[in-house]
Amino acid sequence: NMSSMVVTANGNDNKKFKGDDKMDGVPSRVLHIRKLPGEVTETEVIALGLPFGKVTNILMLKGKNQAFLELATEEAAITMVNYYSAVTPHLRNQPIYIQYSNHKELKTDNTLNQRAQAVLQAVTAVQATNAPISGTTVSESAVTPAQSPVLRIIIDNMYYPVTLDVLHQIFSKFGAVLKIITFTKNNQFQALLQYGDPVNAQQAKLALDGQNIYNACCTLRIDFSKLVNLNVKYNNDKSRDYTRPDLPSGDGQPALDPAIAAAFAKETSLLAVPGALSPLAIPNAAAAAAAAAAGRVGMPGVSAGGNTVLLVSNLNEEMVTPQSLFTLFGVYGDVQRVKILYNKKDSALIQMADGNQSQLAMSHLNGQKMYGKIIRVTLSKHQTVQLPREGLDDQGLTKDFGNSPLHRFKKPGSKNFQNIFPPSATLHLSNIPPSVAEEDLRTLFANTGGTVKAFKFFQDHKMALLQMSTVEEAIQALIDLHNYNLGENHHLRVSFSKSTI
Repeated sequence: NMSSMVVTANGNDNKKFKGDDKMDGVPSRVLHIRKLPGEVTETEVIALGLPFGKVTNILMLKGKNQAFLELATEEAAITMVNYYSAVTPHLRNQPIYIQYSNHKELKTDNTLNQRAQAVLQAVTAVQATNAPISGTTVSESAVTPAQSPVLRIIIDNMYYPVTLDVLHQIFSKFGAVLKIITFTKNNQFQALLQYGDPVNAQQAKLALDGQNIYNACCTLRIDFSKLVNLNVKYNNDKSRDYTRPDLPSGDGQPALDPAIAAAFAKETSLLAVPGALSPLAIPNAAAAAAAAAAGRVGMPGVSAGGNTVLLVSNLNEEMVTPQSLFTLFGVYGDVQRVKILYNKKDSALIQMADGNQSQLAMSHLNGQKMYGKIIRVTLSKHQTVQLPREGLDDQGLTKDFGNSPLHRFKKPGSKNFQNIFPPSATLHLSNIPPSVAEEDLRTLFANTGGTVKAFKFFQDHKMALLQMSTVEEAIQALIDLHNYNLGENHHLRVSFSKSTI
């Protein structure tokens, strides 16, 4: 068979592989993918193909930023090409290009391509466990008629707020969304979402059920609803009928408090900063499409680990201590170890409890000011932070916080997961004893070197909002006063707030 070509896995094969494939090529189950970002992994490329059927082979041409992906059937490849010609796929925030290859199958040199095969097996194993009934392939089950145009969506592991707009954005990729109603039932965020056509509901369920909206959290559980039509009375943050913009917002039940709404908007745009590796596994709003479809949104078992060690540089070496880094980075995860580098004291390695926490800390703290200097936070190539050998004095530059009682995220499902916000001038204070007055707290915070602009107790007096004049001052105050002993065995808890006073 002339058209099947033998390729070595490193891509140094005969000259035919020039990327000479034509866009309007004859359909083939082998797809040619171009303009890949340099650091993209096999897993990410395979994920592009997964929603459309079984992926049977992959070949990465690293030097050329290209890959070949082979699907089990030509039909699957055609569906994939058609889908991505309507919705430009993105990997790592960059648009990529997919077309049919001239090759009808990929024969890869197996010894060199072992890694890709291992990845494929891992992914296929994960897929098999998610598959409805063994023996039905995606394409077969896609033909069975869908029950209803209405889906019931439950969100598990909701450590991050999911809004009606986020759902609309993700589900719109599979057809026009007519109506959405959200509510909380049994302490779980749920939604009903109606398409114009049951086929769209079917496709969305196939592609999205079991996927994570954000990295390692907010898992979608999707079923057909028994309802075939939703009756929406109000257009607000809880419910919306996109076919009837004239509906009232129903002031009886205020929609989201405007401050929270603004924070959500800020939060979401924060997640979409290009280049910031954000908790959103969806690279940015536009790319939500392919990401949601391509299940690039978190593939269990393949990318759950992530790098736990951060490299922080441009620190103020006169001022910085392991303790101050522990406190600041501890806002976004449980810091296990901190090492200020002996030969380069303006840099430190910080080990978090998991990859999701290091991503959160990086996306929220990179570019912030600490002790007057703009700090840089990137993922380190180190897997762990080494402790100094027994009896070796490293001047207190390395500290192990593994057993610290101050970790905010030890308890699964802790409220703290829902209160992760970017650094802000307004701080949230809690665990305030009854004897401590506003004046005491104002004085305490002014002593950290900033100006207290505003203060407000919550009704129960145990909590308060306190606003400094800049984000940098607030960061300094949090570092100095989180866990400060206010007497009566009350240690002050400080975090960034989403509200303003």
